[in-house]
Amino acid sequence: MTSISKIGLACAALLAASGAFAQKAGDNIVSVGLASINTNTDVGPLTNSGAYTPLLVGSTANISSETTVSFGWLHMYTDNIGGEFTLGLPPTVTQDLMTPNGGALGTSHPGAAQIDIWTPTAIAKYFFGTSKDQWRPYVGIGASYVSFHNINTKQTADVKALAGTSAALSSTWAPVYNAGLIYNIDDKWSISGSVSYIPLTTSATFVGDAAHGSTTTTGDIKLKTTDYVVKMGYRF
Repeated sequence: MTSISKIGLACAALLAASGAFAQKAGDNIVSVGLASINTNTDVGPLTNSGAYTPLLVGSTANISSETTVSFGWLHMYTDNIGGEFTLGLPPTVTQDLMTPNGGALGTSHPGAAQIDIWTPTAIAKYFFGTSKDQWRPYVGIGASYVSFHNINTKQTADVKALAGTSAALSSTWAPVYNAGLIYNIDDKWSISGSVSYIPLTTSATFVGDAAHGSTTTTGDIKLKTTDYVVKMGYRF
């Protein structure tokens, strides 16, 4: 046997013995990367305490897609089961509003509001394969506490009539469905990619300005969010 062959066998034996390439019970992995947040919006029936309710029938809204920084901490309880807590820098999304019945409120209101969204999330994950595998696909399920902050409405006459005094979206718990793949570069560093689906319903309350009677608009808004995340991880 050549010296090169002996060295190769020795390295393979060392890696097999140490389980260097994958997650195992007791490991902790901290990670940082980028998350692309993409949301579909479904506006439920909106009711206004004034004369605007007929104009709001069939209203729709769009929320901009945004990219932010995401942080994670994964703890492995067994070789195959782990729990991860994630938190991203809260992105500021832009909401466009369409009121198809027109009238005094017009029809299209681009950039009607800007909103900061917090989504701290805990996910239980099951990793396929063994602790010696370099590639570890996984599936996960968890929960996210979604809250909305710093809601700023556009100061145009139509938007002020609906929400010139205040705008609020209720905080809520939402399920998180997750799947991904970790590639272990060596015994410390890894790269992961994942996709998560987060459906939720939030209650909206808007109060118009005094010039338009300070009328209150209420209703539910359904958000169906898909997050794509790529992160670099360090294991200790």
